[in-house]
Amino acid sequence: MRRTVVIDDDLLEDAKKEFGTKGIRETIEAAMREGIRKRRLEEFRLTFGTWDLELTPEMLEQLRDDSCRTRPDR
Repeated sequence: MRRTVVIDDDLLEDAKKEFGTKGIRETIEAAMREGIRKRRLEEFRLTFGTWDLELTPEMLEQLRDDSCRTRPDR
């Protein structure tokens, strides 16, 4: 679907640099995807909240070490 929009040139250039895109369409689509992704992550966070896992730093480090050793690509 074609649309005509007026976009601030400086904002567009900043977005191109931020997303590493070249064209206008590519940049706008990248920005929209990122906005949707962030919104969905925030909705997920609000839905499920946070949990206190009662892990000590040592326990967390051990879990990380175990996870790295069991991954086939490492």
